[in-house]
Parts: sequence; structure tokens; C-alpha cells
Amino acid sequence: MIEKQHLIKRFVSYVTVDTESDPESETTPSSDKQWDLANALVEELKQIGMADVTIDENAYIMATLPSNVDHDTPVIGFVSHFDTTPDFTGKNVNPQIIENYDGKDIVLNKELDIILSPDDFDDLLLYKGQTLITTDGTTLLGADDKAGIAEIVSAMEYLINHPEIKHGKIRVGFTPDEEIGRGAHKFDVEKFGAEWAYTMDGSQVGELEYENFNAAGAMVTVKGKIVHPGYAKGKMVNSMYIATDFINSLPRLETPEHTEDRQGFFHLYSIKGEVDGTKLQYIIRDHDKGHFEARKEMIQQLADELNAQYEKEMISVEIKDQYFNMREKVEPVMHIVDTAEEAMIMAGIKPLIKPIRGGTDGSQLSFMGLPCPNIFAGGHNFHGRYEYVPVESMQKAIEVIINIAQLVAKK
Repeated sequence: MIEKQHLIKRFVSYVTVDTESDPESETTPSSDKQWDLANALVEELKQIGMADVTIDENAYIMATLPSNVDHDTPVIGFVSHFDTTPDFTGKNVNPQIIENYDGKDIVLNKELDIILSPDDFDDLLLYKGQTLITTDGTTLLGADDKAGIAEIVSAMEYLINHPEIKHGKIRVGFTPDEEIGRGAHKFDVEKFGAEWAYTMDGSQVGELEYENFNAAGAMVTVKGKIVHPGYAKGKMVNSMYIATDFINSLPRLETPEHTEDRQGFFHLYSIKGEVDGTKLQYIIRDHDKGHFEARKEMIQQLADELNAQYEKEMISVEIKDQYFNMREKVEPVMHIVDTAEEAMIMAGIKPLIKPIRGGTDGSQLSFMGLPCPNIFAGGHNFHGRYEYVPVESMQKAIEVIINIAQLVAKK
């Protein structure tokens, strides 16, 4: 299997490149700095011996590992994204390597008193005795999804260096802007040419997912009227008070911090307000399509009711669908999930088949004609200073990729 230090070096070389995406940008990729890693990945894919390495004008990377068997096999793919979330800084990432983790607190940053503790994150105890890569407490790590990229590249390198391992044609794809919901928008499924693929974008070892949220974003705009506060009686309309009424009218327990498993939610993630106008940004999530549509209707109905109360249009709502539950596209080809499950068992891993409380490029790709379940990449606590990844988990992910390649070649 891929040697540990070689894998660490590769992963660190990725996460130390800032690739934060920008939701305010209209370009693809949304930030110029994503090109830095994208171009480096193109050269690395060529260096390890991949064929047909391409990068298009939007930084979508594709490459081929040719078949080494003399019979027809399905063309399969593996996909990961190289951007990191704008929710928390990915600039100047300074990874720390924790050898033989002892199950105790990890001091990420002594000066700032930032500690990664199993008291807060009990998953850490799953990895006693293993090698962890953490942040220094001031940035995210970027294992989402540079761990996935490192695993795919490493698996391809291993297969190239071990031609005795039989496999069919394999395509790999790396995308920008997944973290802002655009990772698959300009992915050329026809050019990719795979019958199905897997995103390597999950978390804990064993995760295997083919269900995800239906997702929409809602912009709620509230109008107000500003006049001098000393002469405001009967004239001023404070948009922030109306916005507060709107917020408090949604089900308080149907929020991320009060839901789990397949339970949906409304998530208010941004408020920008003044007397004259307030903007509320929500994301709407639900695994059930009917419940999802009902949530969108509730947002609009609430706005209509408040407008009726004020006898004028004080609130306007713009709702945009983002992605849908890939289950309906994957269930007709469940053998692709079964293959991944078998590959995990071969690697000594207990599969954890569960719904994603989020989305991946795979959800959009599935609706674009490329069924695409999601497999673990090994990281934990994504999008923040407490992010970490066990190296042994990344090694297991590589093993799963190789096992999938072999299983598909046999069938």
C-alpha cells in the first residue's frame, strides 16, 4: 500500500495551497487562487503516468488510467473537489502531525489556548495509536476535500506501479467550487465518459452514502422606512423588527442544532439589517421531496401573511433550488453501492451506510446522468479549526478505491 510518509507529504502539499472559493464571484473557478493547485495537480497526474490529462477553461481536471485487462469492463470514475469552504479561512494552513495519538487533549495552539479534546469530539478516541494531521488552531485543514484528492492520486499511482493488479478503464475528475454549490455545474459528463463514479468526500472510515438532502437557498428581503427618530411616530418602519417577526414565526426546533438523521431544517446563516432594509439568507434542507417542497411553501406563505398584516408588500422572497436527493438516481443501479460495500469489507472495514446531512458533487452529477455515491475520505470536523484526518483512514480509502477497481474488472 502507499507508504505513510509519501501520503502525508502529498496531502500536506495540497492543504498548504489556499483554494478558498468565493460565493460572491460569478467566475469559474470563483477564486483565481484555485488555479494554483489545479495546475499543480495536472502536472502531478502527468508525472505519475496518467493518460489523457486535461484541464479546461474553468479548471475542471480529468485524466485516464487505461484498462490493463483484455475484456470489456464498465468505465468507472472517482471525483473530488479542490476548493475549501469560505466559512473559515484556508489561508496559511500549518498542518501538525501527531504520531501515535494517545487519546488525550491535543494542544493546537498554546498561545491562543485552542485545544482539540476528546471531551468535545469523542470520535478522536477511535484513532488512538494512529497518526493524526490537525490544524494549528487558526485555520481549517482542508481535508474536505484534499484528502479525497490525495487518495485518488495515490490509488492511481499504486495501480500504475503495480500492473499485476487488474482493472478496467478508470477516469478521475477534480472540480472547483464544490463548497459554494457549483462543483458540478460545468462538469462535462459526456467527456468524462464513465458509466458511474464515486465521490471521495465523506468523513469517518466506512461511510457510504447514496442519499442526501434536497436543498434550496432563500433570500428574504424586508423593506423599511427611515425617518428622523425624533419625528418618527406613525412614519418610521423598522425592517429589523419585521424581520424578527419572520424569524420567530418559523419552527424554532427545525434548525440544524435541533435535528439529526433524515430530519430537515431551516437554517438562517446570514442577517444584514438596517432600519431601511434587512436581508435574511436561509438554506432549506430535507431528505423527503414532499417535505422539502412544503418547507419552501412555508417560507413564501409566511411572507404573504406578514404582507397581509401590514397591508403592503414589506417582504419579498426569492427561492432557488440547489440540488436534489440522489437516491432516486442511484437506487435503479444499486450494484454500484453494493460494489463499494464489498470493497470496504475486503479492506476490513464495516460499511456505515447512512444519509448525508448535506450534499456532494455526486448529488448533482447523479442528476446529470452520472450516478455517483459518496465514499469516506477520513476527515472530521470539517470547515473549522478543529478539523483533523487520521492518515490510516486515508490509507484505507486508497485501499477501497483499489478494491473497487479490481471488483469491477472481474464482473
